[in-house]
Order: sequence, then structure tokens, then C-alpha cells
Amino acid sequence: MQNLALIGAGYWGRNLARNFHELGALALVCDSSDEVLAAQSAAFPGIRVTKSVEDVMADASITRVAIAAPAARHFDLALRALQAGKDVFVEKPLALDVREGLTLVDLAEKNGRILMVGHLLQYHPCVRAIQRLVAEGQLGKLQYITSNRLNLGKIRREENALWSFAPHDISVVLSLVGGEMPDRVRCVGEAYLHEGVADVTLTTMSFPGGVNAHVHVSWINPFKEQRLTVVGSHGMLVFDDTLPWAEKVMLYRQPLVWEGGVVPTVKKAAGEAVVVPEEEPLRLECAHFVECCEERRAPVTDGQEGLRVLEVLNAAQRSLDRNGEAAAPSDVSVSAFQDSDFFSHPTAVVDPEAKIGAGTKIWHFSHVMAGAEVGEKCNIGQNVVVSPGVKLGSNVKIQNNVSVYTGVICEDDVFLGPSMVFTNINNPRSAVIRRDQYVETLVRRGASIGANATIVCGNEIGEYALVGAGAVVTKPVKPFAVVAGNPARQIGWISRHGEKLALAPDAEGEATCSATGERYEVRRGQCHLMA
Repeated sequence: MQNLALIGAGYWGRNLARNFHELGALALVCDSSDEVLAAQSAAFPGIRVTKSVEDVMADASITRVAIAAPAARHFDLALRALQAGKDVFVEKPLALDVREGLTLVDLAEKNGRILMVGHLLQYHPCVRAIQRLVAEGQLGKLQYITSNRLNLGKIRREENALWSFAPHDISVVLSLVGGEMPDRVRCVGEAYLHEGVADVTLTTMSFPGGVNAHVHVSWINPFKEQRLTVVGSHGMLVFDDTLPWAEKVMLYRQPLVWEGGVVPTVKKAAGEAVVVPEEEPLRLECAHFVECCEERRAPVTDGQEGLRVLEVLNAAQRSLDRNGEAAAPSDVSVSAFQDSDFFSHPTAVVDPEAKIGAGTKIWHFSHVMAGAEVGEKCNIGQNVVVSPGVKLGSNVKIQNNVSVYTGVICEDDVFLGPSMVFTNINNPRSAVIRRDQYVETLVRRGASIGANATIVCGNEIGEYALVGAGAVVTKPVKPFAVVAGNPARQIGWISRHGEKLALAPDAEGEATCSATGERYEVRRGQCHLMA
């Protein structure tokens, strides 16, 4: 269906025009240049052209807009398109400021619109092959990533080399580390051709899991280089986009061996060419946008992904401005939330994709990650990590130094004591990726887990149960049960108010809560609150 308008058909936009036209989607091209519009009309007879952005926004037949204007105009044009009720594809970067990016993401979600960012490398078949091999654990534990994007020209004055070249590479790096955000970003560079516009930059990203990445970009290099190297404990992958297709991706297995288990020795061997079907990345990217609009599903490089890249770019720019002083993406991302209906301490990190309920408080050096859901009036103490996929109900209290891993679900009114431990994999190995083997742990309403206790994954902690300090829970805990020891065993029953009931674990009968007068019955090994 021809219902897409392209804003900007110059140096890069003309490539978008060709692909969207060949996909049967292009209806209208908007550009300020008469020469560009004439060229588009000649290349694609039957399409409409205009110099007016207002015409695009007011045209009810246009339901999708692709934006390939200068980066400084991305926010304004994308905002207007979303406000007009249109789905939006915007070339990288999403915007030039995290707050602007967050505004676009929130508006797209509110209006039910598709928002996609043109991080082209994510759609390159070779990069997709690398992502698959890394996810399968072919390289073992991921250790180090380098990306060089060097060339002689095209030189720009409206944006530096970091913002022009690095977004693609940063996007790929974040995908390879599973969406994890770096906790430190350093960037150094220099402006040689135009004052204040860096022609070459080197960005270093350090991730909490120990992975490091370098992104080197320049438009004053004497030769063209587009090379991505991914290093793991059991192998290396190299993607050289300047080579013929059949040679672009090479896999080097076990490049190091350990003699006697202590001495690393280089094992030189020819790499294995990774067979990748040849397809045009831009065609795949454009087709993906069209499909996502038709099927109403989130793109791979949706607004949230673009926002993460934008946070890293902003951190890198701050570091560049300070001669390489380390910066954290959270420096900006957290401040964007301070006008919201929950509180996060300035040292806390709350990813934009996390859902936080009203009245919740998040304290010093804690991190609520993308995909986590936190209910209302929760209190998250210091140095707490809430991982992707975690769901916390309302009024959950988490004390200091607790990591709530993917797979954990806590219902309302749960208490997690200081330094208690969840596990989420039955047989973890550092060198083996087992993200597809996470096991769910459910903590029912009102349960309390004491300091330094360990909950082995796959077990359910029943309603209002109490796990004693230091206990190691290896099997499900019954509602209202009190357990202690290693391994944990039941030592009694407890009321929902937290008062011990006068019944032995193996006895049957009735007991009364001394604080509330509520009556409980134990029968056939189960405790129930009586009506």
C-alpha cells in the first residue's frame, strides 16, 4: 500500500526512497531542494513531491513517515509525525538529547504508533549471524568487542564523527551484550578540520558483567575500514564489511589453548568462513518497518532501543567534552525521571523501559533494568539490582545488597532482607550462556525472607511464610510456614501479622494470632486463615 512519505531524499534518503518504492510503499517525497525533487520524480514516476512538511503531516492518506533529515531535525520532525498520528521511521540518532528521545518514546506508546530507528547494522545479515552465534554460546563467555569505522570523507560540520558514525556500532554492541547498559563510558577525540567538530573519536564502554567494547570512528583515515571483532573465551568472530560477501564473516575457534591449565598458548589456524545469505541490509530494514506497521509489532530497533543508544552517545559526548573523563549513561537517564510520580536517588539507575509504580522509592546505587515491572509504594534499598523480566507487586520492600534476578516474581507486601540471594539457573557455568534456562521463582503475598537467606530457583514461597535468616530453601515453603536452617526445614507456623502461632509443624488444630485475634486452622499439613 502506497501510504509512506519520505522527508529528506538527499545523500542517504535517496537510498531509502529506492527501497521503499521497490517495496510498493512510497507515495510522497518531501525535500527542500527542487533538484532533489525533480530527480525523485524522474526516478519514480507516479509519486507525489512537495517542499512542505506541513503537507505531509496534514495528508490523511499518509499513515507512515520516514525521516532522513539532518540529525538536529530528527526530534522535531518525528514529534510532529507522531502528533499527527503517523508511524515513524527515523534515521539514527533518534534525537540529540535523552529527554527528547524519551518524549518520542512516550508519545509513540501513548498513541499506539510504531517508532523505529535506522540502526542499519542490526539488519545486516552478517551481523545477525554474529548475534546468533554469540547467543548460541559459540564463543563461550563474551569478553571483548572492537569496532572500527574509518574512511576519508564524507566530512560533516553539523555533527561530529561520534554522532555520525558510532550509533550503528553502539547499537550492535548493546545487542551483543544482551541489552545490558555500560556503567562507564570514556571518549577521546580531536577536531582537526573544523573547530569544535571532532573528526576522530575513540569510545570505550565498560559493562557490569566484565565485557569491554571499543568503537573507533574517523572520516580522516587514508583507507576505508569497517570491521567488527568479537572475542570470547572459546573463539573469535571478525566481520569485515569491505571484503567480498563470502569472506565477510570469519570464525576462529579456540585461538588460545592452556598448557597445563596455566600457560596460554596461541593456536594459529585458518578461520572458518561463516555462510551468510546475501541480502541488502537496507532492503531488510525498510521491509521490517513496513511489516511492523502492518502487523502492529515492535521493531528490533524500536524507540526504546534507540533511546539506549542515545544514552550511550550522550555519555560519550560528555566524556569527550571533559577530555576522556568517565561518564555514565545513568547521569542523564535518571534525571529524566525526576518529574515522575516515583523517586529515584541521583546515584540510582532506572532504565527508560522499566515500569515503576507511583510512590515507589529507589535508593543509592540501585539499578532497575529494562523490562522490570515494579508496583506502587515499593521501597528498594541501596545497591539493589532488579533484572529484566522481574515483577514486583505493590508495597514490596527490598533491603540493601539484593539482586532480584530474571525469573523472580514477588506478589504484594513481600519483604526481602539484607543480602538475601535468589538464583535463577540450576547449574550455572560462567563460560556457558544459559539465558534460555532461567527458572521461575514465585514469592507469594506477604512472605518475608530473612537476611542472607538463599532461595534456590524453582521454589514457591507461600503466602505470609517466613524464611529465617541464613536459611537455604531447596523446596517449596507452605503458606504461613516458618523455615530455618541449611537446608531449610519447617519449625513452626506464623500469622499474616507476623506473630508465631502456638502449633507444632506436624500438629493439627487451631491457633489465634496474639496481635489481631485472627484464628488459624492447621489440617493435613496446611495452615488456613479461618473465616
